[in-house]
Amino acid sequence: MADYILETEGLTKEFAGFTAVRNVGLKVRRGTIHALIGPNGAGKTTVFNLLTKFLEPSAGCIRYDGRDITGLRAPDVARLGMVRSFQISAVFPHLTVQENVRVALQRPLGTSFHFWRSEKSLDTLNPRADALLAAVGLSDYRAATAAELPYGRKRALEIATTLALEPEMLLLDEPMAGLGHEDIARIANLIRQVAHNRTVLMVEHNLSVVADLSDTITVLTRGRILAEGSYAEVSADPEVREAYMGTGDVAGHA
Repeated sequence: MADYILETEGLTKEFAGFTAVRNVGLKVRRGTIHALIGPNGAGKTTVFNLLTKFLEPSAGCIRYDGRDITGLRAPDVARLGMVRSFQISAVFPHLTVQENVRVALQRPLGTSFHFWRSEKSLDTLNPRADALLAAVGLSDYRAATAAELPYGRKRALEIATTLALEPEMLLLDEPMAGLGHEDIARIANLIRQVAHNRTVLMVEHNLSVVADLSDTITVLTRGRILAEGSYAEVSADPEVREAYMGTGDVAGHA
């Protein structure tokens, strides 16, 4: 029997009579990279917001690691080990790269966000911060402010700060958005690397990335699941081609 770390049943979200997500049953296997794709307005980000409790579902339930988390608040879900990144890079622009990671490291250590403490008192976090920066290829940027980083490096920093929270499951909202070809390759390699010992669920529009990285792909359209399977399976599905590309070929846009 498959070991699912995240499951939803009948997940539904209505906004003033409009159903954005309709009866979604999602199952994410532990230790895999699972992609959520679909045309604009398909409900992908709404599903993410429901899973991480930034939105409350109108109906249905969410189970994480065998526990019903439907009624929990967003910080409680993060503390359980399911942590998300956002489509827009969320870092402190005027702190250094190392300081950004150090801020994130304070939470698991129980010293959450002690901005008023002396810098020396936080120096014990430096080795772990530097190890995370090395893991995402940012060692050479540790003293630079986040605002100075090229956009692709900011995304790597965001992943480093997310990893500092020691997540068991990482949710990435369009990690390749706005990146050039070289940065896409770098972030794709980083995602593959961090997935070695955790589960990744990502919303992504770049189909070549999805094809290369994902073990399983769920296709959403109009708030419901249209298809699920490997990239070869979903890209060959005529309904997916019609919904995702209009009359185009999904594989041809990979």
